[in-house]
Amino acid sequence: MITNALRRPSTFGLPLPLTLCTSCSRAPSFEILGSFFPAWLVCLALGLVLTAAGHWIVSRVQVVLAIPILTYPSLTALFTFALWLSFFR
Repeated sequence: MITNALRRPSTFGLPLPLTLCTSCSRAPSFEILGSFFPAWLVCLALGLVLTAAGHWIVSRVQVVLAIPILTYPSLTALFTFALWLSFFR
């Protein structure tokens, strides 16, 4: 025997698939030499350049980093996210 709860549509049944079907209204991208690149890729490239500049400054000042294997990827992420937030949000 099927109860009324199973026959009645759920109040959460319709919004759940609709949230999965939404997409970005406009994905930010740049046209470089006729090809479109996503904006996060440009921010990542600039983040890597800024990290290399930071490495150069740290080595010129002769600061010894305790854990450089964690410092430089963290600097890259920091610069990438900061660029993304400053230009696209």
